Amino acid sequence: MSTMTEVRPFSIDVPEAELVELRRRVSATRWPEKETVADQSQGVQLATTQELARYWATDYDLRRFETRLNAVPQFMTEIDGLDIHFIHIESPHENALPLIITHGWPGSVIEMLNVVRPLTDPTAHGGSAEDAFHLVIPSMPGYGFSAKPTGTGWDPVHIAQAWTVLMKRLGYTRFVAQGGDWGAQITDMMGAQAPPELLGIHSNMPGTVPPDVSKALASGGPAPAGLSAEESRAWEQLSFLYTKGIGYATEMALRPQTLYGLADSPVALAAWMLDHDARSYEDISNAFQGHPVGNLTRDEVLDNITLTWVTNTGVSSGRLYWENNLGFFDVKGVSVPAAVSVFPRELYQAPRSWAEQAYPNLIYFNEVDKGNHFAAWQEPELFTTEVRAAFRPLRTGNGGRQE
Repeated sequence: MSTMTEVRPFSIDVPEAELVELRRRVSATRWPEKETVADQSQGVQLATTQELARYWATDYDLRRFETRLNAVPQFMTEIDGLDIHFIHIESPHENALPLIITHGWPGSVIEMLNVVRPLTDPTAHGGSAEDAFHLVIPSMPGYGFSAKPTGTGWDPVHIAQAWTVLMKRLGYTRFVAQGGDWGAQITDMMGAQAPPELLGIHSNMPGTVPPDVSKALASGGPAPAGLSAEESRAWEQLSFLYTKGIGYATEMALRPQTLYGLADSPVALAAWMLDHDARSYEDISNAFQGHPVGNLTRDEVLDNITLTWVTNTGVSSGRLYWENNLGFFDVKGVSVPAAVSVFPRELYQAPRSWAEQAYPNLIYFNEVDKGNHFAAWQEPELFTTEVRAAFRPLRTGNGGRQE
């Protein structure tokens, strides 16, 4: 007889009829006219979307995402009445450090697949055994193969608490946490909740914006006086984001249920997921023109979109924006040791001065020279190097296993 705390093996087997229907729907898309501008200012461009649809319907291996996920150990377990899907890979190295990594929107565990082996088996990927991790990568509620909440309350605070339950259930008495996008906010909340088992956190999209700056951004007022050059750069990036860059987030925060097209049309879902931020969209558009930037290839992008389509999680994933009551980039009150990596094409580049204020125990801060919002996905080698360096100061003894 199963129990609520049982950890169950999981694998994916999408019925062939669903994939045939997906291809039919993509091919039957009714297209609008071309945008009336020469840039992306009106949204995801027709040429990019039509090339995505052509490749998706004709050349892309619709089972690629399934094959890739089934190649790693996957599990299900029930937390607070909800089935949570997760990848769990134990390192072959003694004293590996347990690490939970959380994805964001419009991402999924797909984002992390190319960092799994380098993090768990570093000696096979240019590192040393001392940098090894036991790795846990959960799908957030309403995303991928995790269950969809049928009631309210699964906000970032609740998810952060659930991740601590998950790690303890797997037998880890000490662990670290990492995240970007929603994963960054959830990881920050874990750092604010500071369970005794959590040694520290790492973020590639940290919450560092001081209260006076956050208030000015929300009101549309001028920048506070006395900002340094780096802080002014961050102000300009955030000001652009809040005025021109988060239409998708506003709709999902206010009216997620209205987005029926995400459940009915694969191409509507794809375009919605591509329209996350201008820099990432630019890189993804390049990929569909045959010029990928880093690892963000058209197959990688379609792995993520196809996963979202077959699980029908376009709307359920968007409800996280409706549930959230926290300022995305605001300081969260993290008290545990914290590490920050700043990627140049992120939504904003966190200044060191803000990071030092936001994280009183800042143990690592580094600005890297390439990569966008999807850091692990686009630059897996660089991301791996950053995660190894970030957590090196926190390593001690027996790999976090309960004796």
